[in-house]
Amino acid sequence: MLVPARFVTIKLAAALTGLSDKAISRKIEKGEWAEGLQYRRRDGRLYVDLRAYEAWVQGKR
Repeated sequence: MLVPARFVTIKLAAALTGLSDKAISRKIEKGEWAEGLQYRRRDGRLYVDLRAYEAWVQGKR
């Protein structure tokens, strides 16, 4: 069984969530997702927090 890391690249997040790369990028650009909550920056890359994504889908954040 393959278990993904909590923080994944936008490309992997898109594959796991069904959202497109572009949709995720737009949510970040428009401020719908907050840095430090739904995503983080590290070494010049963006990483999506899958736990925060699940909470967002459930309307908790």
